[in-house]
Amino acid sequence: MKSIFVKALYAGLLIGIAAVAYLSVDNAYLGSLLFSFGLLMIVSSGYYLYTGKVGYWVKEKGYAKVLSMTLLGNILGTFLIGIMVRLMRLPIVIKTQDLVDLKLENGLIKVLILSILCGAMMYLGVEGYRKAKLDTAKVLFVIFAVMIFILSKFEHSVANMAYFAIAGAYSLKALLYLIIMIIGNGIGAMFLCFLDHTIEKLDKTE
Repeated sequence: MKSIFVKALYAGLLIGIAAVAYLSVDNAYLGSLLFSFGLLMIVSSGYYLYTGKVGYWVKEKGYAKVLSMTLLGNILGTFLIGIMVRLMRLPIVIKTQDLVDLKLENGLIKVLILSILCGAMMYLGVEGYRKAKLDTAKVLFVIFAVMIFILSKFEHSVANMAYFAIAGAYSLKALLYLIIMIIGNGIGAMFLCFLDHTIEKLDKTE
């Protein structure tokens, strides 16, 4: 479990850095492309990111401890990046505060749906990376999954941990929204993993 925590901490740091890169440019397409570097590093290095791991709860036993440790590491990693950005007083702080304010204006049902869709995209990106035989295809699966969720404004719980930390959004409302995002990401990823697992079992019986 200590190894998982360290790998999750590393993943949190990478997502935090990816969030900073995304916020540092005005072009959404370029920003989403830069953000994908974080997920590429995570999946290629075997680090633990909640949104990339939660879907496999469907097939794994004793996975709750793994996910708990993963979330803890992700939270700490993104928090550390957020604190460093605030200490440096980077211009993106005000931009991030505006972004967070918009996120917190959405209704909870909308946030849940956007989070489910993001969870689905993250599962597809990670699973595509795992199944693809060509390195180029692996990279493209991850990049497109990230660009789609960002450009579509889906809610990625770990990315939002970084945004909230950078914005200094430490309120009960922010916590509630983050919990909804974590749950939604899990639902989206696990639903697609369940479908894949079901198809595999059906194929074996035919």
